[in-house]
Amino acid sequence: MAGRTPIGSSPPEVEIKVHPGRSEPHHHHHPARRPHHPPPQQPYSPFKKWVPWLSPTIVVTDVVLFVISMYFNDCPRNSSKCIGARVLGRFAFQSLRENPLLGPASSTLLRMGALDVTKVVDEHQAWRLFTCMWLHAGVFHILANMFSLVFVGLRLEQEFGFVRLGLLFVISGMGGSVLSSLFVRTTISVGASGALFGLLGGMLSELLTNWTIYTNKLRSLLTLILIIVINLAVGILPHVDNFAHLGGFVSGFLLGFVLLIHPHFGWVSQRNSPGYIRASSRSKYLLYQYVLAVISVVLLICGFTVGLILLLRGVNGNEQCSWCHYLTCIPTPLWNCDMRCRSEQYENQLNLTCLSNGNSGFYVLPIGNNTHEIQHLCYKLCS
Repeated sequence: MAGRTPIGSSPPEVEIKVHPGRSEPHHHHHPARRPHHPPPQQPYSPFKKWVPWLSPTIVVTDVVLFVISMYFNDCPRNSSKCIGARVLGRFAFQSLRENPLLGPASSTLLRMGALDVTKVVDEHQAWRLFTCMWLHAGVFHILANMFSLVFVGLRLEQEFGFVRLGLLFVISGMGGSVLSSLFVRTTISVGASGALFGLLGGMLSELLTNWTIYTNKLRSLLTLILIIVINLAVGILPHVDNFAHLGGFVSGFLLGFVLLIHPHFGWVSQRNSPGYIRASSRSKYLLYQYVLAVISVVLLICGFTVGLILLLRGVNGNEQCSWCHYLTCIPTPLWNCDMRCRSEQYENQLNLTCLSNGNSGFYVLPIGNNTHEIQHLCYKLCS
């Protein structure tokens, strides 16, 4: 691009004199006119740049809901072991033993809409598949998810608008909830991780379906794949719901072929050419873009339909797939993944037996919902 001329340093006007012909008088001089240059043509952009507002709104909503969950949790009223009770009052955190992420008790999250398979199947509370993605287990949990949302969500919303981003976020989160419910049967689940993995999956399919308009294609593809692989690899650690990540990622990947599609390079070049005629018959999208979009819609409808039917019928995915549990946790000498216990409970008296090593214990629990405490005791028995 040509540089600009500094103000006050423009060159003096030069008058070109033309010697008159024989039929012209000598006293007429004609100063040459400056040539008229048409204004430079503005480059055509195949998509409109949107002002992002939905991504920040989701961040604010999640933070507000976390504060509300801490308010209703009221740790000092229900427990003598709270973190920051003197300073935070009823907003104090549960003990690290009960919640190492600095957050409320699991019973509070359950009341506010956490995903619990038993309540979804037996009590027909399917709305928990949606509400769980707006709740977070602790400060560390919500900080990690919100930073990821700002990093990925703002870019997608600027390029594709709030409607497409909102659909991608919500549907991917629901996909993560459905797959998680089919395989994670003994614990509650909260968080926007499934929806965030859906955004990553959408970015990958967006790059593939809009391949013709990008430069540095291979570098962008390898960078994005590396980010996805690293994030999915974290899910093989214990206590991380990688099924929600995988369900959200697959849902977002398929949705990207439908929602995040751009006109192909040839159409963009033709539209930006000087002789462009609006009535051109050239197709805006390539054949493979249409094919991928149709296939993705079919797979999404079939996947959600089958998944919901199996879930509401109470099907346990682990009984149908003996190796699938390795997708969410791979056992190593450093940790044990098979932390399942058989429990026998009468009122507040509990007898637990770890199924992997046979260790057992007898406990007296406080009155109320003790799901998280039972999980913690099972973890200690199996570790």
